[in-house]
Amino acid sequence: MSQPAVSRALNRLRDGFNDPLLVRTSEGYDLSARAIAIQGPLKAHLKQLEQLISPPQFDPASDTSLVRITGLDMELSLYIPQLIRRLRQQAPLMRFEILRQEGDSFTMLDRDEVDFCLSGILPAHSESRLHRFHVDEMPIVCVMDAEHRLAKQALTLADYVAAPHGLVSITGRGPGFMDKVLTELGLHRQVTVRLAGFTAVADYCSGTDLLFTLPQRVAERIAAERSIWISPLPSELQIPVVNFYWYWHARNHQDPKFTWIREEFQKMLRD
Repeated sequence: MSQPAVSRALNRLRDGFNDPLLVRTSEGYDLSARAIAIQGPLKAHLKQLEQLISPPQFDPASDTSLVRITGLDMELSLYIPQLIRRLRQQAPLMRFEILRQEGDSFTMLDRDEVDFCLSGILPAHSESRLHRFHVDEMPIVCVMDAEHRLAKQALTLADYVAAPHGLVSITGRGPGFMDKVLTELGLHRQVTVRLAGFTAVADYCSGTDLLFTLPQRVAERIAAERSIWISPLPSELQIPVVNFYWYWHARNHQDPKFTWIREEFQKMLRD
């Protein structure tokens, strides 16, 4: 600083503290009693200010923070247990909370109720405030009891429409995505059972005539070690694959902890 700038700054400080702060002596200048008294607290405050404006640091080995994740149960089970195992190898003190998806996971992100969500649908709002990367893609298939009359044969459109269906619905209201596809074809199916999550799908399929329409890897997970048959959809209903994305809010985009978690997830997917 130039000498005039120093003088102006000193004058502002003297006005603010109502004290001379620097006083003349026979040897030049010395601190006033008030200046000596504030030296200790000032050093502490300057240190805090330095920490505040310095780039944030993140050490996985010592981090004890909580990471909150939401999504549908079976979709999360395909990726998140493996991700948490990977993260805890480097961050053994980090804590994780898997929260029930309450209607709209994007609203939960916007309200800062969760840090990440895994979803196979696109946000209807808040998209400009969200970031994401691609996790997986998979076709849609039909699952049923292995002894179902439609198992072990090509599933026709007429059979698909005539059969009673189960539907996994987050909100418990409104039609499913397949109902919209059928409506475009001028068709309608009968939804007999509506579930809030994927976990119980196998139980509702076993020994019944219900059909469930699900993403393939979710269906394969449900059918594992169960007497469940997975069938391709009728050719007339072949729809684009479902893409799954890992979402987070813009407020956390530059946070080194969240950046590390995203990078580890992407490494896991590549591996």
